[in-house]
Amino acid sequence: MRQVIGIGETILDLIFQGNQPSAAVPGGSVFNGIVSLARIGAKVCFISETGNDRVGQIILDFMRENQISTDYVNVFPDGKSPLSLAFLNEKSDAEYLFYKDYPKQRLEVSFPKIKEDDIVIFGSFYALNPTLREKIIELLERAREKRAIIYYDPNFRSSHKDEAMKLAPTIIENLEYADIVRGSSEDFYYMYGLQDANRIYQDKIRFYCQHFIYTAGDQKIDLYTPSLQKSYSVKAIQAVSTIGAGDNFNAGVVYGLLRYGIRHRDLPLISEEQWDNIMQCAKDFSAEVCQSFDNSISRPFAESYKQR
Repeated sequence: MRQVIGIGETILDLIFQGNQPSAAVPGGSVFNGIVSLARIGAKVCFISETGNDRVGQIILDFMRENQISTDYVNVFPDGKSPLSLAFLNEKSDAEYLFYKDYPKQRLEVSFPKIKEDDIVIFGSFYALNPTLREKIIELLERAREKRAIIYYDPNFRSSHKDEAMKLAPTIIENLEYADIVRGSSEDFYYMYGLQDANRIYQDKIRFYCQHFIYTAGDQKIDLYTPSLQKSYSVKAIQAVSTIGAGDNFNAGVVYGLLRYGIRHRDLPLISEEQWDNIMQCAKDFSAEVCQSFDNSISRPFAESYKQR
């Protein structure tokens, strides 16, 4: 059975409506998608780190409840597990405050075995952080060598926009490793000051990675491949929280690749109909997660979706 391997941070999201906390949910951009994939029955593992404290225990227990192995999570004795305060506005979009106290030694953990056609997901500042870069490269090199599908979501936040020039070579290196890149309009605005999907693909992505998906919240989705350029509409919904929308869009794409049997060697040959099916999975996952404060698709949704 093919495996989905994620690497990224685990964090406890404290979600506020107005000035009152409404929920506390384990999160992390790659982690949210991995939880959804585990709930829908994919074989997953997650490489991460957390503190030896109450918050860390909540995260580890949550992983076990969702049948995600904790074997690849470094529990560090010094420092504290990270927290995120997410303040929802009237559109249910979040503004974040992060509280992090990591130790000097990071990610002291062994990696899972990677096989051909497995899928590796990485992204966010975690994939740009100089402290973690050596471990990220080690994983990406293994994935490339084994011909796994590498999926990259830059998830570049406004808090790092002033570092965009300095981080540009690392972003390019990540794009070079990737087989599929999915980014939001905000990511590319903060990285490059651009919001035109076609220009972003032609000037910033295509030379490094041939398969590109551009999302813009509740606006259309743009897909670019060597043989296809297509836009997809987004159905309007009444969102409770959009925190996990992009993360679960990613999970839906990965689920589509698994469901429709797309392997590494098939990537240049994916038909328009297959892409339509994959994009539908992505839209369905993203819409579902916006219906609650959970950062991942619900178990009832996952069970019913498998039967479709």
